[in-house]
Amino acid sequence: MHLSRGTRWALRAGTALTLAFLYAPLIVIAIYAFNDRRTATWPPPGFTLDWFDKAFHNQGVRDALWTSVQAGIGATLIALALGTLAAFAVARYRFFGREAVSFLVILPIALPGIVTGMAMNSTFTQVLGVDLTLFTIIVGHATFCIVVVYNNVVARLRRTSASFEEASADLGAHTWQTFWFVTFPQLRSALVAGALLAFALSFDEVIVTTFTAGDRETLPIWILSNLSRPNQLPVVNVVGVVVILLSIIPVYVAQRITSDPVTSPGAVAAGPPP
Repeated sequence: MHLSRGTRWALRAGTALTLAFLYAPLIVIAIYAFNDRRTATWPPPGFTLDWFDKAFHNQGVRDALWTSVQAGIGATLIALALGTLAAFAVARYRFFGREAVSFLVILPIALPGIVTGMAMNSTFTQVLGVDLTLFTIIVGHATFCIVVVYNNVVARLRRTSASFEEASADLGAHTWQTFWFVTFPQLRSALVAGALLAFALSFDEVIVTTFTAGDRETLPIWILSNLSRPNQLPVVNVVGVVVILLSIIPVYVAQRITSDPVTSPGAVAAGPPP
C-alpha cells in the first residue's frame, strides 16, 4: 500500500504517542528505583544501587516473591489441565449447549475482579469452611487463567485439521497414542504460550488475591501494603521494576512462540520446504 509522506509521519507520530502513553509511567518508576533519596522528587537529585541490595535482602519481599511463584505455577497447572480439556470438548465435539459452554469458560476473565474475589471468599469461608491459604489463592487465580489457556488451545485446534487424528485412528493407534504423537506436537506451542500467559496473569493479580490470600502475601499485595510507607517507597519502586521485568519475559516468549511460522499448524501440515 502506497502512503504519502505526510501519512507516514502521522502514523509514526501516532505510534510514538501510543507507546509514550503506555510506557512513560513505567519508565518513571524505573528511574525512581535508582533515586538516592527516600522521598520521590522529580527529577531525582542523584542515583544509587543501594535500594536493589536492600530489596534483595528484604525477607518480606523474598517470601512474597516465593508465594507469587508458587501461586503462579499452581494456577498454571490447573489452567493447563482444565483449559485444554474444555478446548478439546468445544473444538472436537458437537453437543447441545456447546456455545454456552464456550461462553461460560471465557466469562470469568470479563467479570470484575472484586466480584470474583467476593464470591471465592464466601465460598471458601462460609460454604466450604476452609482457611484462606496458598491453596485458595491458586484456585482463585486458576478461575481466570483457564481462559488464557482455553483461548490458545481452542484457536489452535480450530486451525488444525482433525483428519490427522482420524488417519491415526484408522492406522490402529489408540486414543493416547494419537494424542501424544499426532495432536500434542501440533498443540505444543499453544500450550507453552498459554501457560506463560497464565503465569504472568497470576503473578500480577491483586484484587482476587486480596480476598483469597488470608495472611499470605504475594508480591503485588506486598507492594500495595508498603506503598503508603515512606521509608519503604524506594524498595517498593525496585520491586515494581522487578515485577515489570518478570512480567515482560513470559509475555515476550509467548508472543515469539505463537508468531513463529515454523510451529504454526500450517507449517506442520505442509512439512519442510522442498
